[in-house]
Amino acid sequence: MSQLTRRRALGAAATALTGLVLTGFARTAGASSDPRTADTEQHAGHAGHGGPQPFRETFRGRLIEGAPAHDGGHHGGYTVRVDGEELHVMRNADSTWVSVINHYETFATPRAVARAAVIELQGSDLVPLV
Repeated sequence: MSQLTRRRALGAAATALTGLVLTGFARTAGASSDPRTADTEQHAGHAGHGGPQPFRETFRGRLIEGAPAHDGGHHGGYTVRVDGEELHVMRNADSTWVSVINHYETFATPRAVARAAVIELQGSDLVPLV
């Protein structure tokens, strides 16, 4: 029969605490580098009027742009462009986003989808869908 000693209890507590601390550091370090969660946009307006805000930035040397679609589109009503070429994006029922480049990964915002597409393209040109 094993008895719990003070030494074993302190060792177990130290191990558990170390695991929690390392998990917290890993989440903090990974948060800014993951395009799926990077730069989650929040609308400053009234509740229930959410939606991705327009953006225009250079990411890894590529111009990415996003804005609400003028025609109201059936895939979330949002247009994303990489170097002027349209990146086909769709909004899922759970409000995540996918693109034709990363179709099996979901992202929090269209900006995150565009960044992930740039990473995946690895410098190649985006060929428009016909």
